[in-house]
Amino acid sequence: MIRIGKISYWHVHAEEYTQQVLDNPHSELAAIWDEDPVRGEQKAAQYGVPFIADLDELLQREDIDAVVVDAPTNLHHEVMVKAARAGKHIFTEKVIAPTLQEVNEIMNEVAKAGVRMAVSLPRLYEAYTLAIQEVLDSGRLGKLTEARVRLSHNGAIAGWLPAHFYSKEQCGGGAMIDLGCHPMYLVRLFLGMPEQVSAVFGYVTGKEVEDNAVVILGYGSGAVGIVEAGFVNARSPFSVEIHGTEGSLLFGLPQEKILVSSSEGSGWDEVEAGDRLPIGFDQWITHIQEGKELNFNLEIARDLTSLMEAANLSAQEHRAVRIDELKG
Repeated sequence: MIRIGKISYWHVHAEEYTQQVLDNPHSELAAIWDEDPVRGEQKAAQYGVPFIADLDELLQREDIDAVVVDAPTNLHHEVMVKAARAGKHIFTEKVIAPTLQEVNEIMNEVAKAGVRMAVSLPRLYEAYTLAIQEVLDSGRLGKLTEARVRLSHNGAIAGWLPAHFYSKEQCGGGAMIDLGCHPMYLVRLFLGMPEQVSAVFGYVTGKEVEDNAVVILGYGSGAVGIVEAGFVNARSPFSVEIHGTEGSLLFGLPQEKILVSSSEGSGWDEVEAGDRLPIGFDQWITHIQEGKELNFNLEIARDLTSLMEAANLSAQEHRAVRIDELKG
């Protein structure tokens, strides 16, 4: 049984990950720490586990094997470095950290400690993603020329997103670094890493972080990646659009069907999706038990931070940012 220390309920998905701990037959919730003691005590009472007010004390406990991190993004580096040095396995909400330098420091500590780390990138494992990747691998679309992925919601205009999600200090950004992570790592999956990144951020509701964003990824091949995210869209379905020299693929426009049109067929053909992979948390637990690394997950997560750091820099300086400019 993997005994889990839950680190913070700051993130909107913290309850979801707690449920994943409880649902997995090989993990159990052992204790809670929170940078907000009142919230932490409430959650500890709710789940019937101890609240540990001191993070170092929680990490030194012998009855805790691993941690699930849902702390503010600006605390990730401190929390995860301490966790790794204490020999605790780590599952964390994306992003690992706001900058490539911080991510590399965390990963170096993880490697030195020999602990298993995984990042929540749930759309990597969805059935539609696996089916889309199969189409791309088949060459049916020819040479890829464009991938566009959009994800948005109405959190900033409907008032349900927590106020601290608009804190630039705590989050490292707004709609792009939060919601935009998912389309960003999917475009990275489909097209690989770009050479340069250009971002335009919008501030519809006047927050200190962007609530509307588009990032364009430029590739040496001539391909273009488009990543879109927003907190200000009432009805905007999650969608994937991929084009190549021999065909196109659509998903979620608006139905959740994978449609492909190519020189191999006539019109639009539906591609059936198979089974999804296990959720990231369950994969992490299995890898802890088997002593295996989640190399692909960590590769995508590291690249995700590079892309987010470049996007933030591009929006700030109003220019295209080359990936090789980043200091890792």
